[in-house]
Parts: sequence; structure tokens; C-alpha cells
Amino acid sequence: MLKRLLIPTRIRLDYLRHNTITAEAKATVASPPPAAPHVPVLCDKAIEYLKEAPGRTFFDMTFGAGGHTRRLLEALPDAKVYALDRDPVAHQLAQELSETAEYKGRIIPLLGKFSDIPRLFGEQSLAKNSIAGILFDFGCSSMQFDEAERGFSISHDGPLDMRMDGGRSGGLTAADVVAKAEEGDLVKILRIYGEEKAAKKIARAIVDARNGMIKIETTRQLANIVEDALASGPRKDKLQRPAHSATKAFQALRIFVNNELNEINYAMLLANEMLRLDGRLVTITFHSLEDTIVKRHIAGNVTAGAANLMPLKYSSHGLIDDPQMLQSLSETNWRQLHRHVIVPDPAEVARNSRSRSAKLRAAVKISAPPEIHEKSTE
Repeated sequence: MLKRLLIPTRIRLDYLRHNTITAEAKATVASPPPAAPHVPVLCDKAIEYLKEAPGRTFFDMTFGAGGHTRRLLEALPDAKVYALDRDPVAHQLAQELSETAEYKGRIIPLLGKFSDIPRLFGEQSLAKNSIAGILFDFGCSSMQFDEAERGFSISHDGPLDMRMDGGRSGGLTAADVVAKAEEGDLVKILRIYGEEKAAKKIARAIVDARNGMIKIETTRQLANIVEDALASGPRKDKLQRPAHSATKAFQALRIFVNNELNEINYAMLLANEMLRLDGRLVTITFHSLEDTIVKRHIAGNVTAGAANLMPLKYSSHGLIDDPQMLQSLSETNWRQLHRHVIVPDPAEVARNSRSRSAKLRAAVKISAPPEIHEKSTE
């Protein structure tokens, strides 16, 4: 059984947990136009690396619409894929596929987030260091962006939710955060998780709206508040592409609500525990915060189990006084399989505009971590 590492994963500004009243958004949701079919990003390259894995048991840690999993099973007819997703909609899709003649016994649906893996490993009677390949496709899926009622999209008006699990486990919504967080904490969230230079202006505008008895309950309300606060003309992203003024604010709230960076950090530790020697790891990231965590883990640039990354400075990993554990978390167990990060070619970007920010990294596990036991609470 995979043992839970000595790394807590529910990192938050704690008072928000105790001072938030969760409410269902009351906005009437307009039906968006039909969404384009989901297209898996960098799929050919991901499968190219995974099919060389030393075995046929794989984990798709972000199943989504199942595009990568289906392509992997097409390439390896004798393979089996454990399909994990925290989103109940994606999980339902995995369940439906697993019951078809083509995929019966080849797709095993799992519902949960990355930090649920130790429990799920036990439930599935999986052994540590037994998985041949792992795929991560981080961030939101197209399905989540395209469904207005999920509250992720700037272009589709809907309740300001942003919970990737659809509220299955309760937790904060983005509306809760903008309604209850103090101005200083909003600045931190926007600046750190959204890399938003105008964090103070936006936080002040949100607080002013609250003081004016305005309930910010929909994505359009928040987008308009951010746009009015900046009023600096069209924005461009890091690649000089046109971007909505509220893009970074939405990213920041989504990452905070779903605890994404700490989940990714923990997932990279777990991947080393899950994979067998020479097992393959493939990650696809969509912004620098995700990619930095991944590349620093692959390079062994970690301290006490956390990538050396500013957004993780709020983490409190506790005192670790085991020299063997500290050594294992400061040395790399990976060998990268390519010299430079892999990005989509112009043809893929033309076919699927959402692939334009994607970065793929692939690595092979070259050594096993020492046995790590749970700390006694007695």
C-alpha cells in the first residue's frame, strides 16, 4: 500500500475556512453556444513517451474527457489505465467508457484529487512502485471552461463557483473568497496565484463593491469589476496575445479555491512513490506556476518536500528531522527525456487554440526513494 507522505496538502489562509458562509449562486445562467469537441493537447508526443514504459499499468491523473487515455489504449491494446479525476462529470464519463466492450477491464475510474491517491491505492490493492507510466494534464479541462454553470469562464456568464469537484466535497467557492477575504489577503491571492501586477487596484475595487452592498455572485460581475478597475485598454499576455483584463484574477481565484499548486507539489512527490524503476512520467502544464513546480521536482530542486517556489511560501510542512527523508527530498530521482521543454507546433495551435500555452515534460524514474513512514500521532 502506498503510504501517505509527511506533507500536509490542505494549505489555506485558515481564517477563510472558519469565516465563510457557503451559499449557492443565484444567477440565472444563459445557455452557451455548443462547445467544440474536446481535443487532447500534445497527445502524440505524450503517447510516444508513455508507450515506452516498462509495463502496461498506467495512471491518467487528470482524465477529463479521456482523450489521452483513449489514445494510449489504442497504441497499447494490452494496457490498463487507472483514470483519476476530481470532477464528477469526468468521473461519470470514465465510468461509462469502462462499461463499454472496447474498454471493459482496461479503464478503472477513480474519483478524487491527487492527495487522495494514498487512499485510492489501498482501495485498489495497488503496490507501491508498481505503475509503469503516469500522465498529468494540469489545469482546467475544456469541459469545465465551456460549461457556464461551473463558473470558470470569463466569456460565459454563470455562478462564481470555480470548484473543480463541483462542490462534491463542499469547500470554498470563488464567490465566498471575494465576499469574505480581507483586502490584504485578496492582494496576496491575486499577486501570487495570478501574477497580477494590479492586485492592489483589483482588491480595492472588490472591497469597494462589497462596501456598496454589491454581492459579487457571477463571473460577469467579477469580470466587469476587474475591467472597470483597470480601465487601461486591451491587455496582452506574456506571449503578447490579446487577453481579457480579468484573466489573471480568474486564474488566481481558481488556483486558490482548488488548492492547485499544493496538490501539484504533492502529486509530484506521489509520482515518485507510485512509479516503478524506469517508469515514465509525462506532464502537461499551461502556465509558469505549474511548470516551475514540475521542472524543479524533476531537477531535484526541492526543500522539505516542496518545490522552491514563492507561491508555496504559505505552506507549513512541519518539522522534518529524519536525515534520510531530507536527503531523499533534495536529490533527484528523475532523468528528463528531452533537452528542451516541448511545446505545440503551429499546426496544433491552429487546430486547437487552447494548446498554445502548453508545455510538456517527460522523465524516467532512475532511483527509488527510501521507505517513508507516517509520523505517529500518539
